[in-house]
Amino acid sequence: VKKDFKDLCRNPYYYVSFKEWTSMREEVSAGGVVLFGNAILLLRKFNGDWVLPKGKVEEGENRQEAALREVLEETGVKADILKYLGEIHYTFKENWDENRAVHKTVFWYLMQARNMNTVPQKEEGFIDAKFIHLDRVVDLARYDDEKEIIKVALQEIKKRLKKN
Repeated sequence: VKKDFKDLCRNPYYYVSFKEWTSMREEVSAGGVVLFGNAILLLRKFNGDWVLPKGKVEEGENRQEAALREVLEETGVKADILKYLGEIHYTFKENWDENRAVHKTVFWYLMQARNMNTVPQKEEGFIDAKFIHLDRVVDLARYDDEKEIIKVALQEIKKRLKKN
């Protein structure tokens, strides 16, 4: 569900002025909730936060290609898409220009890793990449929106296990 100006203004953590709203930059990213066995892949940033792999959709690629590329670049993991999970929206201020807001949409996919070998992308500030057990992954993830998309993935994983 795409949020409009009124929805953004209701966010208790972020206020956007009309001037910011009209000059807001749109950014589209894609990422993966990557499964291997009974674990989901998380990245640890230099500040200790655990996050899901994601990144910008580049010109000429679709969302699925971007999600797979970002997972590979940020974690070293080759994966295959199992299912589209949904999208999240949030707004933040650019680090270099506190007066400029960015509205970001992230498209998430459930993926199956081909193996557990990880290489975190140090240039992007990641110091670790690990597969975290399904029982612990929600608690370890840093951001609420990522916790919610992980919960969606866990429901899908449970459905798939019941079928088998």
